[in-house]
Amino acid sequence: MVWPVLVFDIETVPDVAGLRLLRGDGPEVSDAQVLQAWRDERAAKVQNDFAPLYLQQVVAISCVFRSADGLKVHSFVDRDGQSEGRVIQSFFSVVDKHVPQLVSWNGGGFDLPVLHYRGLKHGVVADKYWDLGEDDREFKWNNYISRYHLRHLDLMDLLALYQPKNNAPLDAMAKLCGFPGKLGMDGSQVHNVYLAGGIEEIRKYCETDVMNTYLLYCRYQKMRSGLLEDEYAREISLVRETLAVWAPTEPHWSEYLAAWT
Repeated sequence: MVWPVLVFDIETVPDVAGLRLLRGDGPEVSDAQVLQAWRDERAAKVQNDFAPLYLQQVVAISCVFRSADGLKVHSFVDRDGQSEGRVIQSFFSVVDKHVPQLVSWNGGGFDLPVLHYRGLKHGVVADKYWDLGEDDREFKWNNYISRYHLRHLDLMDLLALYQPKNNAPLDAMAKLCGFPGKLGMDGSQVHNVYLAGGIEEIRKYCETDVMNTYLLYCRYQKMRSGLLEDEYAREISLVRETLAVWAPTEPHWSEYLAAWT
């Protein structure tokens, strides 16, 4: 396993302002009415009300950053509902600065396309991330964009051998491997929690999800001998010890450790 590694996960809600603009709804129509009308129309057409990726408003990006300096968790959060562009720019600035191994679970299918569309909307700059070899020749053969390159490793996509019918949910795989999995919330509840002002709950949920992804990444590295057995054991111990240090000030880590049998 080569450091630095940056594992990431995003949480989103429907972009109601974007829906209002595209639908042409005036101010006399409430946000709830805009969203419900759109959901009814979409459900009639495609039998689901999941917003297309370009209308997924990013409210949180959580990261596990593993380097020679240790293990860190950090979240970029839109706490005022007006800072989506800043949140996305902050994430890509970290990528451009450290040029880490990016790791995700379904990041190629969801997280990164959302960040691309929403970054485009907000004028986000990420020159290293988008380098396909024009500036750095090494990126021609291993970049963040190409599906079969590993500078971004979509772990779910790889384990499924790039066959969507083989995809497995993060929660199930984490629990099958002995990790806690999701705690107290799932993605379908995020919007209602957001409307209720629960952005900190969403942050904590996103952080535990991204920690599940990091642990599965370590497990994958052991499977491919990127981590030897004793190295894997030390890494798992490091995660447990680090979470125990964070737990007194961040109770969701106490819950996470309690669920980790």
